[in-house]
Amino acid sequence: MTGGSFRSQPLGDRARGQFCCGVEALDRYFHRQVSQDIRRRLTACYVAFCDDSERICGFYTLSACHIALPDLPSEIRTKLPPCPAVPAVRIGRLAVDQDFRGQGLGSVMLVDAARRVIDSGIAAFALIVDAKDEDVVAFYEHHGFSHLDVEGPRQTLFAPLKGIAARLKQT
Repeated sequence: MTGGSFRSQPLGDRARGQFCCGVEALDRYFHRQVSQDIRRRLTACYVAFCDDSERICGFYTLSACHIALPDLPSEIRTKLPPCPAVPAVRIGRLAVDQDFRGQGLGSVMLVDAARRVIDSGIAAFALIVDAKDEDVVAFYEHHGFSHLDVEGPRQTLFAPLKGIAARLKQT
């Protein structure tokens, strides 16, 4: 990240009221819903701190999911065993506080999420995300994500963890 250091930790009982990414649905989720989802074991939430501050400058959530084998591009599908689905991890939400935009924090949090999944030792084939708009699609495509072969209002993208792991070793 340019302009400072970054650290991430599980959300815990931290105060979240000051966080504002400017996307009402993400802000509302982070302020009102994420703790319930954590208690129900529906998601894990990690928060980013910049420099030595305790102010939350970003967050992301991770949850277990799967990718139906027919939804993968054929060049990938043919290399996998014949099974109905492969395990994956969904980045359900990723947001940066408005005061910290333009510093590369979104990219750093994406790398942190990938590293966290890879280091967990839990088997997962890929990271997936449902992009809400074209700017989000462009962000994930810039980081090596590709579209799944699914139809619907959201654009679902994925990145095999094997490729992410290779890129992380280069950093």
